[in-house]
Amino acid sequence: MKITRFGENLWQLTRMGMFNCYLVCEADGLTLIDTGMSGSGKGILQAAQGIGWPITRVTLTHAHGDHAGSLDEVSTQLPGVEVALAARTAVFLQGQRAFEPGEPQAKLRGSFVNRSTQATRTLQAGDRLGSLWVVAAPGHTPDQIAFYDERDGTLIAGDVFQTQGGTAVAGVVRWSFPFPAMATWHLPTALETAVALRALNSTRLAVGHGRVLEDPLPAMIAAIRLAEAKVNGQAQVA
Repeated sequence: MKITRFGENLWQLTRMGMFNCYLVCEADGLTLIDTGMSGSGKGILQAAQGIGWPITRVTLTHAHGDHAGSLDEVSTQLPGVEVALAARTAVFLQGQRAFEPGEPQAKLRGSFVNRSTQATRTLQAGDRLGSLWVVAAPGHTPDQIAFYDERDGTLIAGDVFQTQGGTAVAGVVRWSFPFPAMATWHLPTALETAVALRALNSTRLAVGHGRVLEDPLPAMIAAIRLAEAKVNGQAQVA
């Protein structure tokens, strides 16, 4: 597992060159955001050991298997760790994936997984998790959330955007890495979320697939424009 540090507080952990999770430094230890696909637990724990801080809390952006796959593996190795999940993600991980009133009735896509780990805390948009603000981020999945670190403007966006194969909004295919688009539930909702996250004016963008972007706003804006054109039927995918 490749470990790359960004700024004072963020480490990107990358498996197979394209699947990311993140460790965020806090005063009391590390927050793990996403657990990668199944079998990633050993690498995650070794990364934290190398950094020299304990993992004190675990959270997820959403319940797809490449983000939640090693949740049980990690949590069982960390007795007493705080497991903070979006309320919707906690339900999805138990296999209950009904739509809420008013949601688009589009087909759920991607590799949702069931896991036995129970949340010790449920999160809603606007909550704070250490130094991170929880931001609603539906579209790729109904349950997705993102995290904004107000200390340095880092946005950890799950699959709202990808940078693997080129920066794109979830649901817009990049043929060199089409999988996030193929696993996206509802592109118009994903576009609304991308616009909302762009308004945070983040200084760093960290995503589930691809490299971390410094000064990401131009790339985010270009990706949003392409998604708008696609939603409006005006452009072929790139």
